[in-house]
Amino acid sequence: MAVALIDYGAGNLRSAANALQAAGAERVDVSNDPAVVRAADRIVLPGVGAFGACVSALRAIDGLEEALNEAVHQRAVPFLGICVGMQLMSDEGHEFGVHRGLGWVQGSVRRMEPGGELKIPQIGWNEVEPRAGSLIEPGYAYFVHSYALQAADPADIAGTASYGAPIVAAVQRANMLGCQFHPEKSQGYGLRLLRRWLAWKP
Repeated sequence: MAVALIDYGAGNLRSAANALQAAGAERVDVSNDPAVVRAADRIVLPGVGAFGACVSALRAIDGLEEALNEAVHQRAVPFLGICVGMQLMSDEGHEFGVHRGLGWVQGSVRRMEPGGELKIPQIGWNEVEPRAGSLIEPGYAYFVHSYALQAADPADIAGTASYGAPIVAAVQRANMLGCQFHPEKSQGYGLRLLRRWLAWKP
């Protein structure tokens, strides 16, 4: 099984690759080559930084967005978006302007407003409450983010967390999973999720 870990200059690639291998991935191809994406058995899109910068970097690679759409939507390859990689699945992000996302999950990414004395960004461990039937399990995961997805369809929400107000911790639709938290930084909780995703047959 070949896992394509997308390298578009906006992800924690080494940690993600190590975590995937620790979870049982037979091969992890770190690449931005559309041909590698098209041939992959599973695809991971990481993301660190601002929404606009990340989506611009992805679209700057000739043929990459088209290869992702072909693999994920035409061949139904299991997909995992991590942190900003999950946010890019949405319609648009409102961070330093409004930027068009991949449009795979209806909704927009907006700045969190927790209120009180809670600081932005949220950095650290938070409890995740899963939706029944999703790949997400209850437990604590590691988050680093200032913006969160506001999903238009509640059926897409696979898990939530609370940070002054409810936030979307994960989304799941068809063959796609997205995690606002970092599985590769979430120790045993994250490795168990990656194992389930690697074995997933949507």
